[in-house]
Amino acid sequence: MIRANLRFVVKIAHDYAHFGVPILDLIAEGNIGLMKAVERFDPERGGKLSTYAAWWIKQAIKRALTNQGKTIRIPVHMVDRISRIRKAKHSLESELGREPTTEEIAIEVRMPVNKVAHLVSISVRPASLQAPISGDDASALGDLIGDENATTPAEDLHSKSMFNDLRTFIANLDDREREILRLRFGLGGNPEMTLEEIGDKLSITRERVRQIQDALLTKLRESLEERENQLTNKDIKKEALAVAYHKAMQGYLTDRRSSGRQTRASYLQTPAS
Repeated sequence: MIRANLRFVVKIAHDYAHFGVPILDLIAEGNIGLMKAVERFDPERGGKLSTYAAWWIKQAIKRALTNQGKTIRIPVHMVDRISRIRKAKHSLESELGREPTTEEIAIEVRMPVNKVAHLVSISVRPASLQAPISGDDASALGDLIGDENATTPAEDLHSKSMFNDLRTFIANLDDREREILRLRFGLGGNPEMTLEEIGDKLSITRERVRQIQDALLTKLRESLEERENQLTNKDIKKEALAVAYHKAMQGYLTDRRSSGRQTRASYLQTPAS
């Protein structure tokens, strides 16, 4: 009975392919389900073994998908829905001669469009960041993914410019104002102090410390806002291009010393204005 239904197991296993488990492993798990079905099947109750065994085979395969499948595990109840969506997609592709839209698939499987879109998105097999781009290229997939936290040359220059403005602002304060900022905000590695502690240290009232602090912060904010308005996008881009040119020239000179084969033009390609 088991041998007679092995092809049936293969057919069901193919319905659950591409979930992250090799097809041969799915067939092996399906065969285990078939053996359990044969043990429990009672021909005297009527019905076909294949009909009875289908449930056991599918359960064994879905259990394997849950335990051995994707890096991000898909719940068992979603596996069947994703399988239905894939079947409908292949059927519609044959019928329409093109890839069906999400709306067309949703109508075919009688599910909401947003539900179909969600199931399709979670069924995508994750790719390794170490996976090579191609056989001829030593680059890995991770090399092409940008760092969202990295700053651009223009942003670095902008931050440096604001830092210099802040240093200039503090340098132009009188000794008491500078000391209040230093103690209040822990500048120079010092611990932050309360208004009352600063007042006791400088022999002035807590309220006077607060007034000086607020006045300084207002003046600082206005100074930085004025600088921000002056530093237009065009100015930032010019500074960024200047840095890029400087780095390119450094690279050209370094390689020229080491090999003597590099051309200057190859290093002086800057972004278009």
